[in-house]
Amino acid sequence: MRRLALGALAAALLLAAPAGATVDASEHDAFWLWAGVPPPAVLAQAQTLYILQGQIDPPPRGGSGPARMIAQGIAVPRLRQGEIWLAYRAHTLRWPPRILPTILAQARRWKQAGNPVVGIQIDFDARTRHLQEYAAFLRDLRAQLPPEYRLSITGLMDWGSNADPEAINQLRDVVDEVVVQTYQGRHTIPTYRSYLPRIARLTLPFRIGLVQDGEWQASDALAASPWFRGYVVFLLKP
Repeated sequence: MRRLALGALAAALLLAAPAGATVDASEHDAFWLWAGVPPPAVLAQAQTLYILQGQIDPPPRGGSGPARMIAQGIAVPRLRQGEIWLAYRAHTLRWPPRILPTILAQARRWKQAGNPVVGIQIDFDARTRHLQEYAAFLRDLRAQLPPEYRLSITGLMDWGSNADPEAINQLRDVVDEVVVQTYQGRHTIPTYRSYLPRIARLTLPFRIGLVQDGEWQASDALAASPWFRGYVVFLLKP
């Protein structure tokens, strides 16, 4: 009898304890589609897509010359629903004058094909100590974007805990949203939950970036934030 009672107690505790769940892409409607990932069936339910279109690289180490943009991602499709953001992976902020016109030309081609392009996303791993420099870059970029395009950026989790609040507040007047990534590569960062309470204190529109089949446990603090706009799932190659 005592063994049965202990077993029942253990089962009850397991049910009551919060447990991380696997990120099921079919339960979401916002996705990143990166190079080399075949468009999966879940794209049919997408309301928001961030589609990689290029990578901005600095000159080779020891080399000279300006940064260059390397085209990446899928060819111009014909998507009709939701919102599309064209995403660009940046490995440098020192952009020569020709890069932004190239990006805008791509956006025009997508729109001319009937795709609902609403903005540009910059994917740049700005460390906390470089946020001031990044904010200056984004302010200049925003000033050059045509008004019909919004500006999105990705963010690192430690922004919420290590950054100067004033540095993040500067971004509020520059970008339309920040998507905070909770993963590296193909895996969820094991300590992600420790960052969530401070991320929830952000005072600009933000989403949480999840990796497909990674770990995620919903946060009450995020749900209570008036700035939280939901999730974006990074799709993986099967």
